[in-house]
Amino acid sequence: MQASIATPLDAETASTPVNSRSKVIVASLVGTAIEFFDFYIYATAAVIVFPHIFFPQGDPAAATLQSLATFAIAFVARPIGSALFGHFGDRVGRKVTLVASLLTMGISTVLIGLLPSYETIGIFAPILLALARFGQGLGLGGEWGGAALLATENAPANKRALYGSFPQLGAPIGFFFANGTFLLLSWLLTDQQFMTWGWRVPFILSAALVLVGLYVRISLHETPVFAKIAKAGKQVKIPLGTLLSKHMKATILGTFIMLATYTLFYLMTVYSMTFGTTPEPLGLGYSRNSFLWMLMVAVIGFGVMVPIAGLLADAFGRRKTMIVITILMIAFAFLFPSMLGSGNQVLVMAFLLLGLSIMGLTFGPMGALLPELFPTEVRYTGASFSYNVASILGASVAPYIATWLANNYGLFYVGMYLAAMASLTLIALLLMKETRHKSL
Repeated sequence: MQASIATPLDAETASTPVNSRSKVIVASLVGTAIEFFDFYIYATAAVIVFPHIFFPQGDPAAATLQSLATFAIAFVARPIGSALFGHFGDRVGRKVTLVASLLTMGISTVLIGLLPSYETIGIFAPILLALARFGQGLGLGGEWGGAALLATENAPANKRALYGSFPQLGAPIGFFFANGTFLLLSWLLTDQQFMTWGWRVPFILSAALVLVGLYVRISLHETPVFAKIAKAGKQVKIPLGTLLSKHMKATILGTFIMLATYTLFYLMTVYSMTFGTTPEPLGLGYSRNSFLWMLMVAVIGFGVMVPIAGLLADAFGRRKTMIVITILMIAFAFLFPSMLGSGNQVLVMAFLLLGLSIMGLTFGPMGALLPELFPTEVRYTGASFSYNVASILGASVAPYIATWLANNYGLFYVGMYLAAMASLTLIALLLMKETRHKSL
């Protein structure tokens, strides 16, 4: 029989209903899995499908740019979602807010798969696409922080980083299934079938993940940590206001601690795919499917390293573990020209595996580290806000900057860009205090 778990706060908290380990795992990782599943299916569709489906066809280049602009809308919406869902997560509770964020994200994703084309409804097609994308970003803004709190606030004090790695496992799972779905569709369908209706399948299929997540989350109990402050009536009136007025240092540190993780992930996935499939001499000239297969193999290293990093952070502390991992990331940055730029399939594969394994190491402890920076009454808002502001600084611009640097100065400077972002993260880590033994 599955043992129940709860944070051992005191006798009063111990009497609060608790969640089983299996529910915590599924409920926390399913949202992150949908997040990364959505990211990849939308990124792929925004390049190869949406310019032809949702925008006027007079100027193909303009249609592509407009399509990519809708992709960027989610990054604007995410901090707004952090403030919105963080407010209710810190005021009303983690459980109900996690259900609302998952519904917002899931409904928006499914709607994209059902939208009529520009040929059918004209200018309303890109408008509806932009609104649905904004809805995705809004839901995503509240998803990760709530999932991380669900895991850490249900965890034993000496296993918070391990439990905090549960939502992080959703990233490689979502990545794997998104790429796998497109590979399967490319094998089963002709190009015409894919462009006509096949591209809609991944968006509509995400409804199954959402239903699983909703089923598990609705059956959850509130986290013991939040239940305690709710019973005492200690919620703050405006969590974002309290966060920015009383916890600005923690917010800034959390943002920069997350910065290198986002930069590395987008370089290893979006940029590497762009460089790998761009014809020579500007890229490696691989076919899209062959590079997707390489990324799917490499993402296994990502998934394996996430819980290992959680165990290390519990054993040696968040600060020390992350400092070592960030230094490792800086060393890795020097390998861009010699490995990725070599064009040798074995070296490129090794580069992807090494980079995504380091991604797993740096991403794993974040599920505990960011929530531990903030007190309970603003923890949902603080963890979400730091995480999503970092996405704007580290994720949204990384592929563009890397492409510009590579085309104008070479791959060495792409590596130096990663090293610079990792150095900022290293400074933030040196300035933070260890949080391993902090009481939630």
